[in-house]
Amino acid sequence: MEVKKNPKANVGRNSNLYFAVGLNVMLLLTYLGLEHKTYETEATKIDILMLSDQLEEDIPITTINIPPPPPPKQVVTEAITIVEDVEEVEETVIESTEIGQDDIIEERVVSVEEVEVEEVEEDIEVPFAVIEKVPQFPGCTGNNDELKACFQRKMQEHLQKNFRYPDAAQDLNIQGRVFVFFLIDKHGKVSRIKSRGPDTLLETEAERIISLLPKMVPGKQRNQPVGVPYSVPINFKLRTQ
Repeated sequence: MEVKKNPKANVGRNSNLYFAVGLNVMLLLTYLGLEHKTYETEATKIDILMLSDQLEEDIPITTINIPPPPPPKQVVTEAITIVEDVEEVEETVIESTEIGQDDIIEERVVSVEEVEVEEVEEDIEVPFAVIEKVPQFPGCTGNNDELKACFQRKMQEHLQKNFRYPDAAQDLNIQGRVFVFFLIDKHGKVSRIKSRGPDTLLETEAERIISLLPKMVPGKQRNQPVGVPYSVPINFKLRTQ
């Protein structure tokens, strides 16, 4: 038996159109489902309840005892009495000391007495290396070169004889070289002692040694006694065992 088909009843004629419409509807539903947002209501309710509890708390009323203000000070008013002038005040006229054009200048002859001119001796200093005659250390004799060599030898002997290492510097392990500057003045005395070194303890000891130098015959330049500056290094060094 043959199946009769109606040519107008073709079911698969618009299947592509239906498929496209259904696909778009599914995509739209999927997008709306992903973008849909939900919020938890329990946390919001808890926050509102906690806030209301805090607002309903009773705040205790505290009373502050403020001391009463001090009583006002009594203002003492003095009565002012007006006294009439009885005695007459004499006015004093102050004359000006400035000289005007109409004033006559008195001519005076001033006698000049004899003026004594006092000679002031200048303290001249000549370096040790160029002085004509160096300061003479006690016990040194000879010409200028011999006096120089003897001076330096006596200076070394003096340093070795009076050298003493400070105990505090030994305990602190302080050592180094100290340069001492001093002046042998025109009277042969040692003055203006200054030092420069790594520590104050060593500088004080170096100045003490130089202050013990004996009085010398002053150096001379053109047969006139002059001051001679001099410097000497003193080495402080600890011996290692």
